[in-house]
Amino acid sequence: MNVLVIGGGIGGLCLAQGLRKAGVPVTVYERDTHPAGRWEGYRIHIDPAGARSLRACLPDDLWRTFLATAGPGGDFGFLTEQLAELVVVEETISHPNGTDPEESHYAVDRRALRRVLLAGLGDTVHFGAEFERYEVDGDVVTAHFADGTTATGDVLVGADGIGSRVRRQYLPHAEPVSAGVVGLANKLLLTEDTLAWLPPRLRHGMNVVSDAGPFSLFTSAYQPAPGARAALAAITDDVPPVDQPYLLSALVAAPDALPPDITDYGPDELASVAEGLIADWHPALRRLIAESEHADRGANVFRVSPETEPWEPTRVTVLGDAIHAVPATGGLGGNAALRDARRLTQALAGNGSIFEEIAEYEVDMREHGYAAIREALTVRDQLLAHGTLRTFVARSWFRLCSRITPLRRKTFGDADNEVSQPRAWERQAG
Repeated sequence: MNVLVIGGGIGGLCLAQGLRKAGVPVTVYERDTHPAGRWEGYRIHIDPAGARSLRACLPDDLWRTFLATAGPGGDFGFLTEQLAELVVVEETISHPNGTDPEESHYAVDRRALRRVLLAGLGDTVHFGAEFERYEVDGDVVTAHFADGTTATGDVLVGADGIGSRVRRQYLPHAEPVSAGVVGLANKLLLTEDTLAWLPPRLRHGMNVVSDAGPFSLFTSAYQPAPGARAALAAITDDVPPVDQPYLLSALVAAPDALPPDITDYGPDELASVAEGLIADWHPALRRLIAESEHADRGANVFRVSPETEPWEPTRVTVLGDAIHAVPATGGLGGNAALRDARRLTQALAGNGSIFEEIAEYEVDMREHGYAAIREALTVRDQLLAHGTLRTFVARSWFRLCSRITPLRRKTFGDADNEVSQPRAWERQAG
């Protein structure tokens, strides 16, 4: 068995770590010329499904490094546009098994996670390798790259993201479509100056702020663990500034609430649009956008993959956003990719035929991947719901939940159960 992985993102690298751990030869081909070859994004949420997958695929020392570089997930608050607390859901309710590191949740800087996943892979990862197409000839699959080189293997895995060239050749009917939601993202460094005016509730955990309009503001604090930079330096010479706390905020809006060419806007124009939408909100909310990092402002028109009917397994398969692109609402996409990596590791290290193992992987991948999509779309609808009556009812219910713990537990305790609960294959060793 020799596995070719197209794409060196979180899912592809986790798969490479898992296969190496299982003794399966693997090579990763990444089009970027180096890990920081493009903007690397913000913090991401690792839920229990993602944590279990990392624990299974990473060697022990890298799992410990992951824990040492991750920040706490925190409680989840629902706030009015004037920052009145409606309800704050404790971690003990949202993640009742959080005392087990494999069943907890974390806020992780994407740059730090990628460095952990790259550690120890060495020549396994080839940067500057732009994939163009593949060919299958009998027992061999050949990848062709833009520079004219080729690579051959027994299995080719498309882990090349939402614009996957592997998927476009293999499953062209599975092309993602608009998810009907746009995110305007910002990053505010948590320094002495910003902490002096930032309300305490926004300094920790996650929050959703909303009024009666067709948009909501999501915030999440990244508070790195003490010694995060040193822990990362112990495994790599490429250490980004992961010890700087910051607040991620994303104004999530319906497309018709924004200019149609919003993705062409520059940082100042994006801030102006966001500030205009929340012009009558609490001054601290407007200020966190106005004082956000200029270079880290961005607009993303989210896309989502259609649920695709099963296909006949071959020596080509796909994982993560390449096949089940999940809108960022809910923070489930990265975890679904990590879960794919773990399940595909089991399949490719299994004792059955290649086609039988890949077929079983693809059944499980579709099941949990599409569950993540459905949950993300449900969250999208909640974030975009608007109207005076709807807002009154929702706020009344949140306030009631805040006062009655059993009601809060019943309402929020199983919020992500369908998505993150362990499947039968996750209870197997490895």
